[in-house]
Amino acid sequence: MSLNAALRVSASGLTAERFRMDTISGNIANANTSSINGKDPYRRRTVLLTGDANGVQVQGVVVDGSELPTKIDYADPNHGPDGRVRVSNIQPVTEMVDMLSASRAYEANIAAFNSAKEMIKDALTIGKV
Repeated sequence: MSLNAALRVSASGLTAERFRMDTISGNIANANTSSINGKDPYRRRTVLLTGDANGVQVQGVVVDGSELPTKIDYADPNHGPDGRVRVSNIQPVTEMVDMLSASRAYEANIAAFNSAKEMIKDALTIGKV
């Protein structure tokens, strides 16, 4: 693999992990939503990544179709006759673990990018006297 290819692969990893962090941030921001006027509350989203020799690409965003939990909340104006309201299927602890994972992957891609950049810089000084 050439050093330019290493830079390209690291850059694609940075882009993918940034998109992943943005998606996780959206999940955290909507963790406490409930159903409004019969519409489902916000559902958890995850990023589907694929990789090959050219780097990492965002394949898409997958909406979690699992059953939405309910809670009793008479203070919510959209509660049913039994006081139940459907809430988002987001678990903040899971989202924070995913955010930490994405952040660490982002940092690893920065380190790889900087290493390749330094190797290119050092290669340019070969032969200089």
